[in-house]
Amino acid sequence: MSIAQLISPQRLAERQKEPNLVILDCRSSLEDLDYGQRSYAEGHIDGSSYADLLNDLSGPIIKGVTGRHPLPHAQTLTERLRFWGVNNDSTIVLYGDGSGAYAARAWWLLAWLGKRDGLYILDGGLKAWHAAGQPLSLNPPEHLKGRFEGEPDDSRVLNAADVQRTRDQPEVTLIDARAPARFRGEVEPIDPIAGHIPGAQCAAFTDNLGPDGRFLSADQLKQRFAKTLNGRPPEKLVAYCGSGVTACHNLFALCLAGYPLGRLYAGSWSEWINDPQRGIATGE
Repeated sequence: MSIAQLISPQRLAERQKEPNLVILDCRSSLEDLDYGQRSYAEGHIDGSSYADLLNDLSGPIIKGVTGRHPLPHAQTLTERLRFWGVNNDSTIVLYGDGSGAYAARAWWLLAWLGKRDGLYILDGGLKAWHAAGQPLSLNPPEHLKGRFEGEPDDSRVLNAADVQRTRDQPEVTLIDARAPARFRGEVEPIDPIAGHIPGAQCAAFTDNLGPDGRFLSADQLKQRFAKTLNGRPPEKLVAYCGSGVTACHNLFALCLAGYPLGRLYAGSWSEWINDPQRGIATGE
């Protein structure tokens, strides 16, 4: 079974009372840091716990060194997952508002810690949940502390030096999940410098979704990324974005398409630009 799986609102509603199910609400906004917690308090899928992007799914920022969303310390994240009731054999469903961008970050972190089965993203997120007529709850989750044992797989993570060393190798595919205008350096609404890492290709994460906000079929995703890979080995692919969040959406989509779990440049563009010695490209 693939490491990446989708679940429909109807199927989640049917499984909501399963004792081994953990649901995590991953809603967030880069423009409104309190949005996720506030939205969760206003209503969430019954039984879900809130996973905060900054406090749970990221580590401490070191100004001028890290990117905007460094990886959390593995033991700290493991303890948090236990608090939410996660065990090694738990079924985990992750959701956000719609696109799955923040849910995919949680998915990748779980995979990084060795949780490679029983992981689902709610396809279409809360928008699809509402469209299916499913209710929200104000009740706090009820669960026992879990016993999850995480072991980080650092072969799935690259730092800036790794990217610098490998980005020109002919077998490496470096993909940028940001919007094309940001990739080309025409606009930059978040980071102080515009552009992209030299040698990268633009692979906007939003292109993994159909007009309804749900993921494209596995065949459609396979066709998309086959063009991007262009015959290069998929295990050599490296994904990045602005801060290591939406890059995980591409890694999830690749796994949905049947490709192996790719590698993440966790610091991404917001880390890359901290060193003026690293190259910067603009345009296509």
